[in-house]
Amino acid sequence: MAFKNYLFKNLWLQVVISLIVGLGVGLILGDDVGIGLDDDALDSMSTYLKIPANIFLSVIMMIIVPLIFASIVVAITNLGGDKSIKTLGLGIGIYFVISTTIAILIAISLASIIAPGSILDLTALQETHDLSEDELKSTDGFSIDDVPSAISNIIPRNPIVSYLEGQMFSILIMAVIVGLSMAALPKESVKPLLDLLESVQRITLYILLMAMKIVPFAVFGMIVAMVAKIGVETMGGLGAYMGTVILGLGAMLLVYAMIIKFVAKRPLSSTFSKFRNPQTLAFSTASSMATMPMTLKTAEEDLKIDKRISKFVIPLGTTVNMDGTALYQAIAVFFLAQLFTIELSVFSILIIIMTSLLASIGTPAVPGAGVVVLSTILITVGIPPVGILLLLSVDRILDMIRTMVNITGDLTAACVFDKIARD
Repeated sequence: MAFKNYLFKNLWLQVVISLIVGLGVGLILGDDVGIGLDDDALDSMSTYLKIPANIFLSVIMMIIVPLIFASIVVAITNLGGDKSIKTLGLGIGIYFVISTTIAILIAISLASIIAPGSILDLTALQETHDLSEDELKSTDGFSIDDVPSAISNIIPRNPIVSYLEGQMFSILIMAVIVGLSMAALPKESVKPLLDLLESVQRITLYILLMAMKIVPFAVFGMIVAMVAKIGVETMGGLGAYMGTVILGLGAMLLVYAMIIKFVAKRPLSSTFSKFRNPQTLAFSTASSMATMPMTLKTAEEDLKIDKRISKFVIPLGTTVNMDGTALYQAIAVFFLAQLFTIELSVFSILIIIMTSLLASIGTPAVPGAGVVVLSTILITVGIPPVGILLLLSVDRILDMIRTMVNITGDLTAACVFDKIARD
């Protein structure tokens, strides 16, 4: 009974069980070690098994624009309304931009060297989900030839058209402009719109959390169909992708260790041991927001950080400092670009960096939100967002790890600015 309650409360465990059971069923039905169903039977079965995954993808595409727009505007407005932003905000903002940029550069380097997307055959995705060529077709995205018109039209003339056509870069720019404008005005004058956008954010987040409940079924269906039709080689390709992400997150932890040692001037072993409680909670919940009370408690009671610093840096970091998420998104974009054999130019890489930075500001600190932001980046650089279906089976596990890295980054920033304030 206790295990049953634990299982229903922990989505990550449901996903892991679905992954293992789906792998076993797929092996039984496939040619590798099982009975080897004929292609017609597998196609018929796959039609039904892919329903949960398709529903999840449809929900993501439905809420992506209002969720990203509302989250960015709300985040910027709330930051501008805090008087502490005048003293600490600029320095912390620069620090967060630098640390996130480092994470993205680590991701790009690893993804380019390891090239996990080249291991997996595109037919694995196409045959499993019976996708048409149009669904797998890449779009133009941004190119160097689009720079003059992009700069000239960086302000969307018709927000409704941008919304309907899913022009994510224009929507991001518009959200930043609206957020900065609202932050500059008296809080009372913008409160009605702020309340409305916060309601939109809560509604879309609730829809996302409800959609996450079907993820175990989506994972089971995808793995069964994928392994049965393509074989275990597909899982090997996903394993290379997971290994690249985990390696990158580990490298980011090393960056934090150097910052703590040489910038914050704190002993490594004792400091990291005090990170353990919020890291464990972040790993189990995959939510920076749910972990924030524990993060604050650790910063103030265990790390002895000035409360004026911790109460500003930790909530701010929970909102905008998503190094682990940005790293994962960059590797995922390169993985899918390699899978779809899309050559990413230097300009496209710069767009990925800028979009990841902008999107990380509005990434809600809840499980699964990284998938929504990843959709934004894919659309911006012209990669078919249907590729998310392939990553969905392992996303929950990676979500737990990258959330733990996000929390570590917030605590590291608090240590740095506590040192600066004391000096």
